[in-house]
Amino acid sequence: MSSHHDSQPDQTQQASPRFWQRNWVKNTLTVLIFIGAYLALRPFMQGDVIQGQVPDISVQTLQGETLSLRELEQPALIHIWATWCPICGVTRGSVESVAEDYTVINIATQSGDDDQLLHYAQQHEMNPAIIVNDLDGELMKQFGAKAVPADFILGANGQIEFVEVGFTSELGLRLRLWWAGLQP
Repeated sequence: MSSHHDSQPDQTQQASPRFWQRNWVKNTLTVLIFIGAYLALRPFMQGDVIQGQVPDISVQTLQGETLSLRELEQPALIHIWATWCPICGVTRGSVESVAEDYTVINIATQSGDDDQLLHYAQQHEMNPAIIVNDLDGELMKQFGAKAVPADFILGANGQIEFVEVGFTSELGLRLRLWWAGLQP
């Protein structure tokens, strides 16, 4: 005589999750969705950024030094950022570190007057000798950027070799500057 208990499946065994419910599949799909969203937004973020020759503009740093963008030592980084931009805050240390080894011009756009910007630089241990105040956003417009941070890597003769809008790692900046320095 068989008991009723023997004919029922063991309730302690759990069925393995369906393919779509597995953690690695969910994580992979999440990453792919974020990459897809980033790539979809990238053309808007890039805006109508300039290519080719850097504009023949003279700028003045917070310390009063006048610099011609076309006469910068090559390779060089022109970094457009804002005090109100959270991503700019994340990349701030990377840009300051890169500035120890390469020519960097930090253009702060729409971030207050010179005194406010100097105070911000002091609070965040930034080098005011490389900061330019773009009070009204005119320099940002001349570069065609619609979002910050925007990075322009200059190579030989002031040619813009690379443009990145949005987050860029220190390693990414250094590799682009190194590559731009190799170009004839």
